[in-house]
Amino acid sequence: MLKASGLVRTAVVLVAAGALVAGCSDDGGDAEPSVSTASPTDVPSSPGGSTQPRALKLTVAGTVATGIEVPWGLAFLPDRSALVGERDSGKVKRIAGGRVTEVGTVPGVDSSSEGGLLGLAVDPKYPSRPYVYAYYSTGKDNRIARLTFENGRIGSPEVILDGIPMSAIHNGGRLRFGPDGFLYAGTGDGSDRPNSQNDDSLGGKILRLTTDGKAAPGNPDGRLWFSKGHRNVQGLAFGGSQLYAAEFGQDTWDELNAITAGANYGWPAAEGVSQLDGMVDPIAQWRTSDASPSGITFAQGHIFMAGLRGARLWAIPVADGRRTGEPVAFFTKQFGRLRTVEAAPDGSLWLTTSNTDGRGTPKPGDDRILRVTISQ
Repeated sequence: MLKASGLVRTAVVLVAAGALVAGCSDDGGDAEPSVSTASPTDVPSSPGGSTQPRALKLTVAGTVATGIEVPWGLAFLPDRSALVGERDSGKVKRIAGGRVTEVGTVPGVDSSSEGGLLGLAVDPKYPSRPYVYAYYSTGKDNRIARLTFENGRIGSPEVILDGIPMSAIHNGGRLRFGPDGFLYAGTGDGSDRPNSQNDDSLGGKILRLTTDGKAAPGNPDGRLWFSKGHRNVQGLAFGGSQLYAAEFGQDTWDELNAITAGANYGWPAAEGVSQLDGMVDPIAQWRTSDASPSGITFAQGHIFMAGLRGARLWAIPVADGRRTGEPVAFFTKQFGRLRTVEAAPDGSLWLTTSNTDGRGTPKPGDDRILRVTISQ
């Protein structure tokens, strides 16, 4: 059930070019908001100079919903209600008017350590095109399907793309419509590293598709993918026309990348800033114990990035594919693992926990969706 909460927690952090920050961890527990510092080699310096210090204040203004099992995909409808998918059950729930209701189950979902019902996206022409898109794992692959959403119920899936490599881990799964109207999907290498550099594999890529699952016009060599050399992309967000992607590292560095068509982001040869010929370095990186990033969103000149192991929300100032200041962390270990963050229609952020995913320590009411307000 949806529960209003009197919980209000505020974190104020000074965003300054001189404070270099790293962060990510698998711990739960409660702690005050904190920012961990790192040497200049830990986080790339800000291209194009620095910004003037300014205070960024994030406040957890309340709890939108509780009792959701492993929330993963989250997408808003034009009426300002939201759909959220449960990774393991395959259920889709709608949050509207102070209530949470189940609107259907995606058939064929086969959950695993990191697989199941993953990303959701609402057609940009909804409701004239009454479709919701889902990325999910089956017993043999990952797929993207189109489902109708009418009269408060989802319909049977029409698979528009299959054959995305699947394993218990490294499934990617995030979906995002771009301002160009095409559907972007982040995939993982499916635990088979060569997939990321194999032009004929859908693994370790960012895909760019039409709503029928075909290669979008302008893709490199007419392929389904837009960029390659990724390990496990679970965060996609647009700042204007610029696409950003968050990526899990292996043992050392998690990444935030600015994505350009046809670019190679280095995996498995590169992890973090490697300066390898022909490969693009991230615009920010974190120790894997400080981030393990999943969902990202763009708001007020920042990429906001949810951390699983890091159990914190990162704010990274960006503009036109550049980082314009240093990342800062909020709510460190206050709410446990954080999976998805989305910009809501009212200007707030909706932030989901992921403490029931088998790797966290659930608290009463988990998993929950928090409403976070932003001010500067």
